[in-house]
Amino acid sequence: MSRIGKNPVAIPQGVTVDIKDNVITVKGKLGELSQEYADITMKVEDDHVIVERPSDSKDHTARHGLYRALVNNMIEGVSKGWTKELELVGVGYRASNQGQKLDLALGFSHNIVMDIAPEVKVETVSDKGKNPIVKLTSHDKQLVGQVAAKIRSFRKPEPYKGKGIKFVGEQLRRKAGKSA
Repeated sequence: MSRIGKNPVAIPQGVTVDIKDNVITVKGKLGELSQEYADITMKVEDDHVIVERPSDSKDHTARHGLYRALVNNMIEGVSKGWTKELELVGVGYRASNQGQKLDLALGFSHNIVMDIAPEVKVETVSDKGKNPIVKLTSHDKQLVGQVAAKIRSFRKPEPYKGKGIKFVGEQLRRKAGKSA
């Protein structure tokens, strides 16, 4: 039995959950999210969302935990929000933003200019003596992760010096250089 799926999801104050025609909609102070689901039953009982499955088949157990986790992420997103921070490690690596346009100088011949989705707020922090940081904030966890992964893909951290774009707090596997 799915241990994650068994736990009910608490609904905090100020968040409303609607379930209609295999679509769950969550509204909160930061926005609104909806998710389709199949082969699972969901119901709202006294400030908790309960996810149940019809049988113990492998497909049903997998979906049980998946949809419970998705609903939990939606509820947490519309109440608190999700944030990802990326750090640019390297000499001359810079980041700046004008509204929803992110401008990255990553050692290529031209700067990379990326349009960020309107649901994601982008902020750049450049302190003297520290690596530039790009902060992404939104109510949609999936979208924040997707945008962060796209930015990271422009210059992944390399294993020898650690140069590139990495998540704040990410541990990199470092390699020793060539030995003489």
